[in-house]
Amino acid sequence: MSAFSAMMWNGFREARRNRVTVVVGVFAAVVLLSSTLVTEVTVATFDRVLTDFGLGMMSLILVFLTIFLSSSLLSREIERRTIFLVVSKPVSRRQFLLARLAGNMLTLGVLLVLMTLIFLGELLLFGADITATQLLASAGLWFELLILSSVGILFSSFAGPAVSAIATTGMYFTGHLTGDLYTLASRSESGAVQAIGKTLYYLLPNLERVNFRPQATYALPVDASTFLSGVGYSLAWALVLITLAIAIFERRDFR
Repeated sequence: MSAFSAMMWNGFREARRNRVTVVVGVFAAVVLLSSTLVTEVTVATFDRVLTDFGLGMMSLILVFLTIFLSSSLLSREIERRTIFLVVSKPVSRRQFLLARLAGNMLTLGVLLVLMTLIFLGELLLFGADITATQLLASAGLWFELLILSSVGILFSSFAGPAVSAIATTGMYFTGHLTGDLYTLASRSESGAVQAIGKTLYYLLPNLERVNFRPQATYALPVDASTFLSGVGYSLAWALVLITLAIAIFERRDFR
């Protein structure tokens, strides 16, 4: 096994020792218990509410977990002094950072698959329709988490866990509002406001590009070009963010 694979699997095992898999049980319990309440709402909108709540809970839990894992990633290594063992071996800091990101995404990917299976099982249990858009929304969530993980690792490369968590959380909310900021700025009569709005739109990641949950809720189709463009957009942003994190991390002094 290569050093990269070993570090990636080690990150996955550490996350498992942190009992993050309990999140799946919490998700299943919340969704299944809440579904009995949904049936009391209305029959006409049952499928829509069930899909919206299920995908929304998946997003909420995994985003929280992503912020926790990525923002405290490097601080844990420094506090336990394991970072000194890594940098003293023939393993580059770039390789270490990429392996940690891969371990995070593997953990989140496994949890996402389990949550999706629980969600689909619930839909079958209540006789709700399963659509391709629901699966695309679940896949799009993984790429959203990829951007957030890259953001968290970027901030943790030079800041503490608290600052990293706050900054990553702020980036999450901002990332879902960049389109609205652009629209509001475009309607402004001030040239300065328009310039600021457009600058923020292009300088910050737009997480709505991979958010297909609204379409899944209303059973609207998502064409392949839209999905693939969102995937390419998220991969490009992840590359930019992790490149910045590597550049900072390689110059950091741990003494």
